[in-house]
Amino acid sequence: MDLFEKVSEDIKNAMRAKDKVALETLRNIKKFFIEAKTAPGANDTLTDEAALKIIQKLVKQGKDAAEIYTGQQRQDLAEDELAQVKIMEAYLPKQMSAEELEAAIKAIIAETGATSGKEMGKVMGVASKQLAGLAEGRAISAKVKELLG
Repeated sequence: MDLFEKVSEDIKNAMRAKDKVALETLRNIKKFFIEAKTAPGANDTLTDEAALKIIQKLVKQGKDAAEIYTGQQRQDLAEDELAQVKIMEAYLPKQMSAEELEAAIKAIIAETGATSGKEMGKVMGVASKQLAGLAEGRAISAKVKELLG
């Protein structure tokens, strides 16, 4: 069962459970999946890799929105966003811990032979591909800066 089918099945389960937050979140995800499937050149297909990228983007947007709401003292809206983020994160692979991330980036730095901050782009290119879905881009970037800085 691919991710598109799993989300569709979970929408039915959320309806049966009368879980409004999950239902709204999953319908939103499915909307983005359908848009991606029907986009020009997509040939009415959506790979799990592309679906994961969509969910990652939605998680990032949700976290950013919650941060803004918190800054504006709108905790009610921030909690709504974070509840949706939690549902979406269930579809993502397990995120790396800080220690795992540091070890992976050290290995990438050794592999690329980077020695200074000037070579950050070279390291980030490899790290972004290898760690896609396993860690946030911000966390990867911060750790690379710390290790090369």
